Amino acid sequence: MPSPLLLRFRSPDRSPRATPALRTAAAVGAASLVLLVLVALRWSPLMALDRSVAEALHRHAVAVPGLVRVNRVLTDWVWDPWTMRALIAVAVVALWWRGARRLALWTAATSLLATLLQQGLKAAVDRERPQWTDPVDSANFAAFPSGHAMTAVVSCGLLLWLLRLYGAGPGLWGASLAVAVVSAVGVAVTRVYLGVHWLTDVVGGALLGVAVVALSAAGYARYAAPREGSHQW
Repeated sequence: MPSPLLLRFRSPDRSPRATPALRTAAAVGAASLVLLVLVALRWSPLMALDRSVAEALHRHAVAVPGLVRVNRVLTDWVWDPWTMRALIAVAVVALWWRGARRLALWTAATSLLATLLQQGLKAAVDRERPQWTDPVDSANFAAFPSGHAMTAVVSCGLLLWLLRLYGAGPGLWGASLAVAVVSAVGVAVTRVYLGVHWLTDVVGGALLGVAVVALSAAGYARYAAPREGSHQW
């Protein structure tokens, strides 16, 4: 039989300032909150760039419809939020089946809370966008934050965190990190290129996703993780 994987935990750190993940969550969360307030006030720090990039990509998309189709397949199937959530669901089931039920519930709750946060902000903050007659523009408004961007960052971030908890080797860790980066960048490119989101929405979604993952990792280490030692998976 293959040897069981061991889940290693450090002793809980009760000092928020001593937890790097909490510092990261606080910094990124503050940046995303500032961006959210600016968007709510109908002033985006990326407004001029948003418009020029969107118009340029729209003209290019009209000229290269094949690339638009490729991007739609990627964004609607590969990097679709439901595909990302399915990956988390598989991880949660695997953790539960292996006996790490506390970690499974924590991961599932983080993913659910991230979805609720994104949907709530999306309903509360919207911004009128220029209307184009070409069908490449498939949205009537740009919602903040981008659900695709936030879900991709949260899902990939949680999976990377789980790999770190289980002591993944440098090869697996490096490959997983590369896939996560490609996914995050790919989501940003496809959503902006397809004329669905502004740069502000994609950046805001990514920032909120990073903040959620960092806060979840820090919270688990401080409040929910087992005591120091190794635990069979």
